[in-house]
Amino acid sequence: MTRIIKVAAISAAGLIGLAVFLLLPAGDQISETDTFAAPGLEPMTVTEARADFWRLTPALLLVVYEAFTETGEDAIYDTLASVTHGGALEYLYLERVGAMAGGGLDEADQTIHEIKLLTTNVAQEGAVLAIDASWQVIGTVGHAEHLHVRGNTYSADLTVAPVEGAWRITDFSLREVNRDAAGETFLAPQTN
Repeated sequence: MTRIIKVAAISAAGLIGLAVFLLLPAGDQISETDTFAAPGLEPMTVTEARADFWRLTPALLLVVYEAFTETGEDAIYDTLASVTHGGALEYLYLERVGAMAGGGLDEADQTIHEIKLLTTNVAQEGAVLAIDASWQVIGTVGHAEHLHVRGNTYSADLTVAPVEGAWRITDFSLREVNRDAAGETFLAPQTN
């Protein structure tokens, strides 16, 4: 009887150890010098991403908006998967495909000209950045033979973390969409 209890205890301990090993996120093994790709930017360490979140956030969001210009489900998914993961990928993909199901979005009908961060706060836990962001998207949207200028403002809670060698949005919770500035004319940013 004692032998059976010992074997059961050893087996249970082994299973618990295996479960802990399998459930540990890869992020626990990230060193301070590990760098991760970011669209349009040099690869960033966790410390650099924390310091430059004001550049990283719009870079990731720009690719999300590029995915929303796609019309094929595979192209939408693949583009989103390059900058999102997990719950954020699922949420954003379903948002775009749902808009397509509503009709009217069977052609690429938008062009993003600028993403401007309005307010942003960031907190860090390990390699994960929790970003509270508000941004304005300035672009044109086409309907039939005419274009509208849009300047919508969005607020969301984003979780950004390194996944498979790149910075990705892993959670996306949209808090507010403000279309009050939709259709207004904006001055073009200065160029060199």
